[in-house]
Amino acid sequence: MYFESRMHAGELLAEKLAQYRYDNCAVVALSEGGVLVGEQIAVRLHCVLMMLLSEGIEIPGEGLSFGAVSQSGDFTYNSAFSDGEIDGYTNEFHSYLEEQKREAYQKLNRLIGDGGVIDKDMLRDRTVILVSDGLGDNLSALDVALGFLKSIRIERLVVAVPVCDVSAVDRLHITVDDLHILDVKGNYMGTDHYYEDNLLPSREETVQKINQVILNWR
Repeated sequence: MYFESRMHAGELLAEKLAQYRYDNCAVVALSEGGVLVGEQIAVRLHCVLMMLLSEGIEIPGEGLSFGAVSQSGDFTYNSAFSDGEIDGYTNEFHSYLEEQKREAYQKLNRLIGDGGVIDKDMLRDRTVILVSDGLGDNLSALDVALGFLKSIRIERLVVAVPVCDVSAVDRLHITVDDLHILDVKGNYMGTDHYYEDNLLPSREETVQKINQVILNWR
């Protein structure tokens, strides 16, 4: 299944999520592309749209995601690694990884500034719909979101994504309360592959948009 744009994918997903139309919901996007998808869902469900920023860190020389730093500074390991693999990489690249974590957190702080692209109080006791424009085998952004939400009492956790790798589906089924996927791929080709239009706003533009949305809802 291919989509004209992320907005088009969001419209299709919104139809699948119509059951939440009258619930106390919040849509939380996991990326800039996720915001374009989530915007369509939030409009149709008449709920607030937020964004959970994270910055991924790769293992040097291997192109593998070691995990991601959230905007609160917490680091979440890639859930695909075993404890032994995490210990091995941490010992081998300790100084490099710690420096990358600091730089990632500083980068997120500079980007967000005095605003905030997510408000914990506005998530409490709501149905939270996590939205991505695509999930492959690297679930670091999702892992960060799940870790972030652990400290918040929410009513229900839903994941909505237009296209997803089959390897992520089993993990999602045991992690969330409800799952909505338009297409599952056995050989995920990368998120951009499934969209005709891959023009995305910058992170700075996206942060400004989300901050204004949250301000209007307060």
